[in-house]
Amino acid sequence: MGDISLSKAVRSNLLSLQSTATMMAKTQERLSTGNKVNSALDNPTNFFTASGLNSRAGDMGQLMDSMANGIQTLEAADNGLTSITKTLESMQSTLRQARQDKSFQTQSFSLDATTVGSASAEVLTFSGGAFDGSATTKLHNSAKTGNNGFAGTGGTVGINGTVTIQADSLNGGTALSVDAVKTDTAATLAAKINDELSQVGSGNGGVNASVVDGQLKIVSTKGENLTVAGTAAQYVGHSAAAATTQADSSHTGTGGTADLTADLTALAGKTITLRSGGASVDYTFAGAADQSPDLVAALSAEGFTVTDGAAGLDISRADSADFTIETSDAALGTAMGIGAVTSLAVTNGNVASGTVTTISQANEVKTLDQLVSDINGDAALQGKIRASNDNGKVRIENLSTKALDIDGINSSGAIDGGSTGAAKILGNSVRADLADQFNELRDQLDKTADDASFNGINLLRGDNLKITFNETGTSSIDISTKNSEQVNAANMGVFDIKAEDLDSDATIDQLLGDLKSSLNSVRSQSSAFGSNLSIVQNRQDFTKNMINTLQTGGANLTLADMNEEAANLLALQTRQSLSSSSLSLASQADQSVLQLIR
Repeated sequence: MGDISLSKAVRSNLLSLQSTATMMAKTQERLSTGNKVNSALDNPTNFFTASGLNSRAGDMGQLMDSMANGIQTLEAADNGLTSITKTLESMQSTLRQARQDKSFQTQSFSLDATTVGSASAEVLTFSGGAFDGSATTKLHNSAKTGNNGFAGTGGTVGINGTVTIQADSLNGGTALSVDAVKTDTAATLAAKINDELSQVGSGNGGVNASVVDGQLKIVSTKGENLTVAGTAAQYVGHSAAAATTQADSSHTGTGGTADLTADLTALAGKTITLRSGGASVDYTFAGAADQSPDLVAALSAEGFTVTDGAAGLDISRADSADFTIETSDAALGTAMGIGAVTSLAVTNGNVASGTVTTISQANEVKTLDQLVSDINGDAALQGKIRASNDNGKVRIENLSTKALDIDGINSSGAIDGGSTGAAKILGNSVRADLADQFNELRDQLDKTADDASFNGINLLRGDNLKITFNETGTSSIDISTKNSEQVNAANMGVFDIKAEDLDSDATIDQLLGDLKSSLNSVRSQSSAFGSNLSIVQNRQDFTKNMINTLQTGGANLTLADMNEEAANLLALQTRQSLSSSSLSLASQADQSVLQLIR
């Protein structure tokens, strides 16, 4: 083609057409791809920068799938916890229903003293039901009633002394001592004993004192052996012995004035007084020499007998009552033979005691109300059975889900203390059924946890979920349960129960407390998963936005402005048409030479 010569005009127009064609091809490429930079040749800086941004956006896009799966795994775990929470709440409802149920079974039995008898101490024996072994309650009180006691004036003890009472359950087995005074009657001494027993508290052993026909009666409601002793035991009718002789209360003058008929003018104005109970006599010395007859006469009244002794006054009381000698000063006390004191108490008198015969311990059948009170007050029976008065019969309530066996009741339903195997009270079937329901619900806890998996990961079974947040792996989160422990009934402290576990309201309250703790634990774990879910969702949104930002940044560097490129193409097409016309005109100039040749 080098042999062909083109005119300057044609060559100029040809170059213009070629340039326009090249630009049109480039513009059409941009329109077809939508990019103004399609290769590194177009714009190396923009091309490689956009490639880097798009690569990072692609890497982050792959992490989005991991986050989506993580979110679904967390939602699966949350669904499991929600179901477990509802199950625990159903278990609470079951226990509350058991707590409110009071359909315990009862039976009533007759109590007749003749049927029970008093030859030997009999008992009711309880077994089964809420009892691990067996427990008994006595049908008899053991009692000791005194005889021929309180022989003192006005039915008093007549002696200062002690009364001791001993029983196995009383005061830890140590004898209880009560002080008695001469003037105590059976009533006042019984009150003293009961007051001492009340101060022992729960260790009183069921012992009490009362008065029967003027004599002191000691009773053990536990039916235990009673021992009554002490220095005043005979005088209160509780120690067998022969009658004792009365001893006057008396004082013999010692170290006093040997001859009260001598001149006693030095004692003028001083007073001696004798007192016993509410009675008193006194004498005030005058200035006379021999005052002995007047002194003896004045003091020998109100039951006092006074004589002029060898070393002072000899004073006594035939009624053995205690008395006090008082003087206006110690010098008079010395002269009267009572010592250098102003007061002297005399307590050495005793009244005669009666002949006390042998005291035998008797078995007294308890009254119905006594038996009911003893059963309900016995710590070994409380919470296991309950007793009440059912129109003259003893009603026993079995506070258990298991059958209660009672020995000591005959086939006719009468309490006799000796029969066996005749009485049975069924257990509470409602609470027993609720125990089964509780266990069925408990089984569902573990089954629910087992099923709360997604894509092979079960957070409730202790699996660990790791979610990576950036393309370099430097930002991530590890999600698991607290201490990576499994969420199951055992770890929540929820165990199978037996029917007898629902016997006691206190045990049910404890189980409710355990379930409350389990619920709090599950809710805490649910809250933790919720927090983790929020983090992952926030990172998911962040990653979406970040991908969009990266892709937008890359597009800004490479994408073409379609409106601009379309306008460019139109302009190039116009230019191409004009260039073609110009080339045609240039060619026509060359053809005019040919016309001349022709």
